[in-house]
Amino acid sequence: MEHKEYRAINKPVRKKDSMQLLLGKPMYTDDIAPRGALVVKLLRSPHANAIVQQIDTAVAKKVPGVVAIYTWQDVPQRRFTIAGQTYPEPSPYARLILDRHVRFAGDAVAIIAAETEKAALKAMRLIKVQYEVLEAVLDFRTAKDNPVLVHPEQDWYPPCPVGGDNRRNLVASEVNGDGDVEAVLAGCDIVLDRTYHTKAYNQAMMETFRTYTELDRYGRLHVVSSTQIVFHVRRILSQALGLPKSRIRVEKPRIGGGFGAKQTAVCEVYPAFVTMQTGRPAKLVYTREEAQIAGSPRHEMQVHIRLGADNDGRIRCIDLYTLSNTGAYGEHGPTTVGLSGHKSIPLYTGGLEAYRFSYDVVYTNLQAAGAYRGYGATQGIYALETIVNELAERLHIDPTRLREKNMVREGMPMPAYYGETANACALDRCMEHCRRIFNWDEKYPVRDMGNGKVRAAGVAMAMQGSCISRVDVGSATVKLSEDGTYNLIIGAADMGTGCDTILAQMAAECLDCSVDDIAVFGADTDASPYDSGSYASSTTYVTGKAVEKACAELKERICAIAAEMLGCQPADVVFEGRRVRRIDTDESVTLEQVGYKTQVFSNRAAEATASHSSPVSPPPYMVGMVEIELDKETGLVTVLDYMAVVDCGIPINPALARVQTEGGIVQGIGHTLMEDVLYDRNGRPVGSSFLQYKLPTRLDMGRLRVEFEHSYEPTGPFGAKSIGEIVINTPAPALTHAIYRATGVWHREIPILPEQIALGKPEET
Repeated sequence: MEHKEYRAINKPVRKKDSMQLLLGKPMYTDDIAPRGALVVKLLRSPHANAIVQQIDTAVAKKVPGVVAIYTWQDVPQRRFTIAGQTYPEPSPYARLILDRHVRFAGDAVAIIAAETEKAALKAMRLIKVQYEVLEAVLDFRTAKDNPVLVHPEQDWYPPCPVGGDNRRNLVASEVNGDGDVEAVLAGCDIVLDRTYHTKAYNQAMMETFRTYTELDRYGRLHVVSSTQIVFHVRRILSQALGLPKSRIRVEKPRIGGGFGAKQTAVCEVYPAFVTMQTGRPAKLVYTREEAQIAGSPRHEMQVHIRLGADNDGRIRCIDLYTLSNTGAYGEHGPTTVGLSGHKSIPLYTGGLEAYRFSYDVVYTNLQAAGAYRGYGATQGIYALETIVNELAERLHIDPTRLREKNMVREGMPMPAYYGETANACALDRCMEHCRRIFNWDEKYPVRDMGNGKVRAAGVAMAMQGSCISRVDVGSATVKLSEDGTYNLIIGAADMGTGCDTILAQMAAECLDCSVDDIAVFGADTDASPYDSGSYASSTTYVTGKAVEKACAELKERICAIAAEMLGCQPADVVFEGRRVRRIDTDESVTLEQVGYKTQVFSNRAAEATASHSSPVSPPPYMVGMVEIELDKETGLVTVLDYMAVVDCGIPINPALARVQTEGGIVQGIGHTLMEDVLYDRNGRPVGSSFLQYKLPTRLDMGRLRVEFEHSYEPTGPFGAKSIGEIVINTPAPALTHAIYRATGVWHREIPILPEQIALGKPEET
């Protein structure tokens, strides 16, 4: 589809904060926090499930520099959730600031506030705790209806009915579908029945969790935090501390990465509690070990699929059940699991006659899970795409051609995707484009390179969403300054994604000015208009549309002010970027003149605020192909070439979209080949540093290539859809496929480590 030539949209504009970052200017939470703040540290439980019988802090309190030590006896008995979700949260209220019942190895037992880190750490070593150690639930396959309850408390509270029951270790449970699954499966030529297992993964962002708190000049709690969700943090703190929201202000500075981890208020409540108790500024910075053992990793999931097809490769039925491990608390448990089916099954809308999607989300005594880029779709797509590749190999059909026969196409309704229609879908073009550029026909056959090494290729496709439909709200305020430039004020959080820049590009396009003429501010609950926050791939699609609306309204206001200055009606003038012109006389006033007019005897403000929420969530689509070299003797997999073609509608900033895609692919490769969250038999975490928890580097990636196929999404700003999350979804199934091609063995659990490949058989799941 052809569209007009844009001035600021679809251009590789430099990021707004790039020079400040390159020059090493103070921009992050720890840079901003004053040096006199109390240092906050947390004593953590060594046990997976225990009751604090006695805690002695007397000696620890005598350490010079220690200001206070708080235990479960000192905190409000108000249950809350730290999930950054729109109220009423689907996640249950199951936490206390400090609980006598500790539910995983790493759960907080005491809060220490001291003048120095050295004093806080010394005091931590001197606190004596007696625990009653309880039996723990460590295997999520045995958690449902286990006699050991992770949350036996009477005041466990679910704000939303999502099928949870704490007396059954259930956070959520549901069954939905369309058509007669059993009848269709009975009529299929081939039925594959497989179970896949994806382990937990840590986001491992460069900046760990951290928060600074103080009382402002009005006695209000001022919170500066590395967070994606300023408005949700305000509500969470209000609930946990019993403070009215009017007494809390939350802002975020530059964020050193989040990937979803900071959609959970992991650490904010502890320094906030200290500040409210002492009246002093307080700061908590998680160590890397704390971020690894008490953070907010991806949900471990087991996905069981029955897939029915005919011998010609037509996929007729999908029956998918997901068991999700939420860990010790329920943050994001009810919501991540839904994406495992609703954002995988619709990929095969083409010939699907029936589907069923069911799930259970269970508590265990392991580190609580949370949001991570891909948010459940990653796990479901890994399982479904792998079973489709198994089907292709079983039927001896090229897996790209099998997908072309079954894939969703533009204009198709998607029953498994809440009944939405694929209004903008270039998935078929993504597949053909990727085949051609990757040179699939040449790389798909297995090639023996000699010396025990073989080369092989794999393929996968993916979808995601562009917001949480009928829930997410994006807002923007745009105002004219007296020099003719603009301020854009947002509540969305740029965490390295470049949304400050992308939203400024949209504003510049709407207002016919340079991106440099748009000054961006956000996010701050006192100054920003309400925004759900930066998650669910919603910022470009939802907040971008709010920017469009606000700019349109501001132009009307500017024209009304100019018309008054020119002695005519607003309908008689036209907005022309740097000026407003009266049509019949060609008289004009500049934006500077309009700006100054609003400051003298004026009843009109040259600013506008708009909100946007969408009834639909248009999926972006992606195809990924990978070529590997596999050493059969050592099991080492080397990624030689990864080709991705993405349909994110019209990319607002192609350079940033490309970086997003490359980063997501790298994370997905890490999940598949090396990253592994491990626990010992007592539920204690093993991989507490990057020495054990292996992350991919650029040297592990081979050649990464990213291209785009444009579609035009009519409900999005300038035809855009999202890109932030989909990009992590294809590596796991594509690599699993390539490893099968090279070895003849299907590994149905990720990560797939070299020792498993060298053994010649998959690890049992």
